[in-house]
Amino acid sequence: MGIIRKTRSIEVLLAEFQNRGGALSAIELIKRLDSKLNKTTVYRVLDKLEDDGVLHSFLDKNGIKWYAKCNSCTNGKHFDIHPHFQCLSCGKVDCVAIDVSIPNIPNREVMMSHILIQGKCEDCFV
Repeated sequence: MGIIRKTRSIEVLLAEFQNRGGALSAIELIKRLDSKLNKTTVYRVLDKLEDDGVLHSFLDKNGIKWYAKCNSCTNGKHFDIHPHFQCLSCGKVDCVAIDVSIPNIPNREVMMSHILIQGKCEDCFV
C-alpha cells in the first residue's frame, strides 16, 4: 500500500471502515464525518486511498459512488475483482466473496469492471 504518511484525516476516515465492516458511500461518509472533516477533504482522502490500493470503489444503481476496503491491492493496481451486493430493502451494500471472471473481448483491453447484484440481504430476506 502506498500511503507515505498517516494523517489525522486518513485515520479518521479509515476508522469508519473499521467500525462499519461493509461498503460506505461518499455521501454517507460526508454526513458521518461532518464535524471532523470537510467535504473536500473526504473526497481527497478517498481518492488517495483508492489510488494507494487501500480502498476500491463502485457505483450503485443511482450512480452514487461507494467505497470498500481492498484485499492485497497495491498502489495503482487493484486485484480484488468481485461483485457487490445492494439490498433493495434496507440499502446495505457490501462486497460478495465469490470468484467472477471477466471475459476477454476481442480487440479490447478490459481495465476494470463493476458488477452490482441487487436483491434482499440476509436481514431483509425473511
